Amino acid sequence: MPKVNKEFFRTIKFTLFSVSAGIIQALSFALLEEVLHITHWVSYLVSLILSVLWNFTLNRKYTFQSANNVPIAMLKVALFYVVFTPISTWWTAVLTDGMGVNEYLVLIATMLVNFVTEYLYDRFFVFGKSIDTAKK
Repeated sequence: MPKVNKEFFRTIKFTLFSVSAGIIQALSFALLEEVLHITHWVSYLVSLILSVLWNFTLNRKYTFQSANNVPIAMLKVALFYVVFTPISTWWTAVLTDGMGVNEYLVLIATMLVNFVTEYLYDRFFVFGKSIDTAKK
């Protein structure tokens, strides 16, 4: 398969798995926020962790088909979230609690920022040299 087509389909797979992770994040956020009445930033943090674990597992195996060391790859993803999580938790609190922006609107915008930045980070840093190395 030509490299352009392969990258196009890789991007489509990443998008679909990210959508499924987004659904997990949104549903768990809604459960924590609406049913359990947990603070916005805690609801966001827990739902983010659940979606990251889901997304990492599927994308490693099916999108990037990487045979690299799982703990090292997960550590690299964790490093992304060491930066992304505090920043996004902060802007979630500022926008929802401080400015009164709807928490679901903030969640959707944050998920879109996460989607784009994580794809680039995963594609070029986490899995860059190990793409398509898993045995089929």
